[in-house]
Amino acid sequence: MTEEPVPARLLSAATRLFAERGFDRTSVQEIVAAAGVTKGAMYHYFGSKDDLLHEIYGRVLRLQTEQLEKVVASGEPVSARLHAAASDVVVSSIDNLDDTTIFFQSMHQLSPSKRKAVRADRRRYHVLFRSLIEEGQREGVFRTDKPADIVVDFFFGSVHHLAVWYRSDGRLSAQEVGTHYADLLVDSLRP
Repeated sequence: MTEEPVPARLLSAATRLFAERGFDRTSVQEIVAAAGVTKGAMYHYFGSKDDLLHEIYGRVLRLQTEQLEKVVASGEPVSARLHAAASDVVVSSIDNLDDTTIFFQSMHQLSPSKRKAVRADRRRYHVLFRSLIEEGQREGVFRTDKPADIVVDFFFGSVHHLAVWYRSDGRLSAQEVGTHYADLLVDSLRP
């Protein structure tokens, strides 16, 4: 079995420790000890604990953005693309629930420049997601009496709330929850 690369080990250790103790109560020394590396190795890959937090969320957002771009470009009918995009963001959020939870609890502790960059990345994602709703509204597939930006804010408010109630040992799988959320979104937009 091949040993996990150092950056991945650091991210795994940081994610676990941030989830258990919180970002502000976890030291760099604890992270490197848990990852089995030296501080020098950590600073070779990450300039600070702040960089680890930024990367924890960044990897999830990159994954979600790549998936959304594929869905948008798929050529499927707009309602099918919106359904797939909505389901994917729920499933990927659940699959990475610790990462997302840690980030939302600790985002305010990022440096202003990193916080600004994350907000810009999230805004780009939301704009692309919203473009599906706007496309459906232009085509007459979705109702037009609800502004697309309000629909997006409402939907993502419920996605960001998943960490409060979702449990992997609960009665619904991530895919089932994703399908329910996507059904509710698409059905609510039908004229």
